[in-house]
Formats: sequence, structure tokens, C-alpha cells
Amino acid sequence: MFMAIGAIIAGLVLLVWSADKFVDGAAATAKHLGMPTLLIGMVVIGFGTSAPELAVSAMAAADGNPGLALGNGYGSNITNIALIVGLTAVIAPIAVHSQVIRKELPLLLVLTLIAGAQLIDGKLSRLDGWVLLAVFAGVMGWSIHQGMKGKTDPLAGDIESEVIAHPMPLKTALIWLAIGLVLLVASSRILVWGAVTIAQSLGVSDLVIGLTIVAIGTSLPELASALAAVKKNEHDLILGNILGSGLFNTLAVVGLAAAIEPMAVAPEVLYRDWTLMLALTLALLVMGFGASKHRKLISRFDGGLLLLVYLAYTGYLLSTVVSGTAA
Repeated sequence: MFMAIGAIIAGLVLLVWSADKFVDGAAATAKHLGMPTLLIGMVVIGFGTSAPELAVSAMAAADGNPGLALGNGYGSNITNIALIVGLTAVIAPIAVHSQVIRKELPLLLVLTLIAGAQLIDGKLSRLDGWVLLAVFAGVMGWSIHQGMKGKTDPLAGDIESEVIAHPMPLKTALIWLAIGLVLLVASSRILVWGAVTIAQSLGVSDLVIGLTIVAIGTSLPELASALAAVKKNEHDLILGNILGSGLFNTLAVVGLAAAIEPMAVAPEVLYRDWTLMLALTLALLVMGFGASKHRKLISRFDGGLLLLVYLAYTGYLLSTVVSGTAA
């Protein structure tokens, strides 16, 4: 048990560090190859912040633990919105002006509904996985096209400053890109082994472990990005990263896991986890369209409510573990 706990801690630390180095190397390499800055932000950095979830879910599915993969994907979305956006808003109310983000909010809601429709029959087949991956490819193509047209969008300026602030020679960028990728895979395997071992020792399902410990751990890059954006007063980057991560988790993370290993889905996933994910996405949408010149998009009060929802949800999951009814 102690070795498994150590594996989770070491795996998470290495996972977050390697993902950061992978993103730095990939972004710098893309810049040297002449890729437009906004494209780097939407594709390279967007993929990088979701790389931990993607790597862990793929590894879990390949090892025959699809529940961990699904829990990680949905749990990360819940953690991102309720915990990270909530905490960030409590620290500093979030004002958002980016049209890219305002378009992504309703899009994420639609994609969440599509994901829910796939859960109704109690399973995620390989076909479901490939459908999610195909939708993901289409969404990315559409987002890139729209982003390249929106030259005056504030998000583009934020990403431009981020990339310029971290120049890196091409050789160094390629080295960090390779090291980051190798360690990302290695740390994911360590983390999955530790999580599965603890789940088996405590008699807890892989799903619950994925929704809690693993989801929080793989969401650390988003938390770090959000706190850094608050410090720099770059509000558009906060929700930009969260919504981008939500798209990746809902489509790419869950889709890749299902394509690798079809999975049976417990009823609780639909009425408990997916329903909360949908409710949180709706809450962000309401806050977004309720914004005006005189109101922050997400106030400290809003942030406090999101945090309370997260604490209540996590507390409920832990109570099911203690009572032995976890699914």
C-alpha cells in the first residue's frame, strides 16, 4: 500500500513536470517551424495541458482499466470547472472578453450532451470512441479556422505574450520535447499502477479513484496555468485553458480510451458524474451570457458556489467509499 501511495505521488509530480517540459519544447519547436502563435496556443498548449489526462487514460485503457480512464476524463472536467475556476474566481473575479471563449462555451455544452447520449446504453464501444475522436478532429479544425480569422481576439494577444516570454533554441526545444514525451508515458504508467493497486487494496472501483485522486492530479497543469494567469491579470487564458481542456477530456481522452478498450459504464456515471458535469457546464454558460460591462463573468460569490459543489461531490464520493457502496 505504501509503495502504491509513493507511486501515485511520484507519478503525479513527474507527470506534471514532464507535461510542462513537453509543452515548452513543443511550443518552441512550433514557433521555430513558423506556426502562427494562436495556432500554437490552441493546438500545442491546448494539447499539452491535457497531456496528463490523455496519457493516463490511454495507459489505463491499454492495461485493462477503462473505468479509471473514464473517471479521469469526466473527473478532470468536474475538477477544472468546480475546483479550479471556483478557486480562481474566489481569488480574483474573472472578466472575459474573448469571443473564442464565448463560442466554446455553448460548444462544450453540445459535446457534453453528445457524450451523455453515448452513455444511455450502459457502454462505450469502439465505435463510440472513434465517433468522439472524429468529432474532436472536426472541432479542432473548426476552432483553428475560427481562431486564425479572429486576429483581434484578446486571447491571441495573451498567447502571443506567453510564447514570446519563453524563447528557446531549436535544439533545446527538441531535446525537451523528447524528454517530456518519454517521461510523460513513464510517469503515466507509474501513476496508473499506483491508483489500481490502491483501488484493489481498499476495494474501491477504478472509476472512483479516477474521479478523485487521478483527476485532481492530472488537473494540476490547469491549476498552475489558472493561478499564473490570475497573477498576470490575463483572464482570457483562465477560461481558455479550462474550456480547451474540457473539449480534450470529453472527446479525445474518453474517445481514445474507448477506442483502445471498449467499456461497460455503470449507471452512476450517467446520473451522478455526467449529470454534474452537464450542470457545471450549464452554470458556466449562464454566467457567460449573464456577463455585461458592469459585471464580472464569474464573481467571488459564483466561485464560492462552485467550490461548495466540488466539496459536496467529493465528500459524497468519499462517503460511498467509507460505507462500501462506491461504484
